[in-house]
Amino acid sequence: MHAKLEQLRRAITEAIDDMTPEDFLRHPEGKWCAAQILEHLNLTYIGTAKNLERCVASGQTLASVDRSSKRSQRFVVTKLRWFPGGRKSPERVLPRGLPPEQVKVEVLKNLASMEKVIADCEARFGGNKPVADHPILGPLTVKEWRGFHLAHGRHHLSQILRLKKR
Repeated sequence: MHAKLEQLRRAITEAIDDMTPEDFLRHPEGKWCAAQILEHLNLTYIGTAKNLERCVASGQTLASVDRSSKRSQRFVVTKLRWFPGGRKSPERVLPRGLPPEQVKVEVLKNLASMEKVIADCEARFGGNKPVADHPILGPLTVKEWRGFHLAHGRHHLSQILRLKKR
């Protein structure tokens, strides 16, 4: 696994390692619990893998050509790894209620599956060519996809760590 996503895998494992089933379901009113946060991350890994699998299957990148309009957003998230809060999640990655024990297993499995597809794209298209569009950040390279998932994962893991302290 690439170092960035290995770092994310370790951070997820450490964050949830000692959590009880009750810990996974506890949350403040109107906020997600740890199980929902993990499910959201899991759905983003599945979505990215599917998106990039289409590139590999077609033998060509599927990224749009306009990289200028969201350049600063991409830079902040994928290079500086700062993930701004306050944005609503796209519908397709909203948690659907997977049981905590299932999502604990799936999130790590799908992170590894996503990394494999990212590596396949990197081998086929290189690391600096945009391969597919992110719904908010626009066309991303494989390096930027890894940077996005690291920043996004850290953002949500900090929420899980706050929930653990409650």
